[in-house]
Amino acid sequence: MRNAELWMALVVGASGTIGCGDDGYDGDGYGDEYYSPAPSADMGAPRSDAGAPSPDAGALAEVPEESDEPPRTNPFVLTETDPFSTFASDVDTASYDIFVQNVDTYARLPNPSSVRLEEFVNYFDYDYTTPEPSSEIPFAIDLDASTHVLGRDLAQLRVGIQAAAPAEFEKLPTNLVFLVDVSGSMSSADKLPLVQHLIRETIGVLEQNDTVSIVSYASNTGVRLEPTAAFERETIEAAVAGLSASGSTDGGSGIQLAYRQAEAGFLEDGLNQVVLCTDGDFNVGITSSEALVSLIEDKRMTGVNLTALGFGGYNLNDAMMERVSNAGNGFYSVITSADHAARYAQEKLLRTTEIVAQDLKIQLELNPDHVVAYRLLGFENRAIADVDFTNDGVDAGEIGAGHRVTALYELVLTGQSIPSPEGAPEADMGELDSGLERTITADALALVRVRWKDRGASAEDPAHETMATVAADAVVDEADADTRWAAAVAAFAELLKDSPYADPADMAAVETLLLEQSARDDERTRFVNLFQRALGLMER
Repeated sequence: MRNAELWMALVVGASGTIGCGDDGYDGDGYGDEYYSPAPSADMGAPRSDAGAPSPDAGALAEVPEESDEPPRTNPFVLTETDPFSTFASDVDTASYDIFVQNVDTYARLPNPSSVRLEEFVNYFDYDYTTPEPSSEIPFAIDLDASTHVLGRDLAQLRVGIQAAAPAEFEKLPTNLVFLVDVSGSMSSADKLPLVQHLIRETIGVLEQNDTVSIVSYASNTGVRLEPTAAFERETIEAAVAGLSASGSTDGGSGIQLAYRQAEAGFLEDGLNQVVLCTDGDFNVGITSSEALVSLIEDKRMTGVNLTALGFGGYNLNDAMMERVSNAGNGFYSVITSADHAARYAQEKLLRTTEIVAQDLKIQLELNPDHVVAYRLLGFENRAIADVDFTNDGVDAGEIGAGHRVTALYELVLTGQSIPSPEGAPEADMGELDSGLERTITADALALVRVRWKDRGASAEDPAHETMATVAADAVVDEADADTRWAAAVAAFAELLKDSPYADPADMAAVETLLLEQSARDDERTRFVNLFQRALGLMER
């Protein structure tokens, strides 16, 4: 956890921009109802158990129901005993959305338990080679191996997976069911009113014969709108206007009713999607993530996916929202403002569900002749048992057209020492005796495999696979621009999540790396601004 000495080290080590005066931000410009002070000095040192199990410990890792504890941080794994690292893809952005909302709207730092490093890194665009839409293999693997961008005595490996983009966006016939939480916790301005705004904006991007349904749930559930053609806009808007918040939250029965509406309006060869809009505060009926995940896993077999949209910044059940969206073969975002709601409806809601592949898994085989140990940054709750990489019945991540996945590894090369900062776990032996055949060649540093299924494939359908190799002599002194940006973002996310490997003294170097690319695009410009604000909040 954070303590006064840690923050002081950060403030002393960072550049003089942490006051943020140049961006016009005034720390007193927010109402008292939105302000949450920085963590107090009595929160203690980093958790000694923050390393927890290796990402190779088995099937998808469990996510706490609701916790203020920081999420696990992957330890270093010894290559000699376990050269394989396997995980499911993840292109969600909710964790980054929560960070933006906390810093930009509430002038506070996010809860460490909400920080998923991979969602920070994957929020940004990278210049990876994009396969042609007609390519037989719809993914390109982009690799970069270098010395550590923060000067640590380690190597870094960036793995980029880029999906082919469609020649032109082609909207599918659409059957949307908005499952809206109207419990009392949704009454604030950043919740139900934003949901209503999102639905109204969505109507404008639908074709006339697309259908919309609305199911609401609180103490009781009900169908507010049966499948209705988008050209009946007045009818839809009347149902939206009639939503109001009160009562407790029976989310489980609401989900079941929403799936029934989706099945009633089901479109063959179309997009059939339940859009869950909630702060995640389930407190009646099916309240555990396990039960909800089991229900949604059963329902996805009908061909109806579920996307989760979170609203609000105080009681958002982030862990539950992430798990149910993964189980529903959908995506998870947090809507933070009216502008964000409009952008999501116009640019993402229909496009993010244009799945080009499902059950995408990534496996690295590291060469013990060159790599002593390795650590995957992030993806803690997307870990898959190494032997399940080729088990095509195991669920993994979905990828939309044009999506990309970026993963970072820290590598301890021969002659280097495994880092052991205070609170860090001992190096993990990983999965012993997995029975997997080692196929990497002597001159390779790492072998990367990507495995996926076609959209709509069943558990029994075969998967496809592609691979790429990093040569042992490919480690260069200067990382490319994409690696430099991703590594800087990852280092900051590790600090936010209280990782034992985070070093506040690195923040000055992180800021330098970020400023190098601050003008590369609008999102990078925005992140640099938020980074500097966050440093100011850490100083309090």
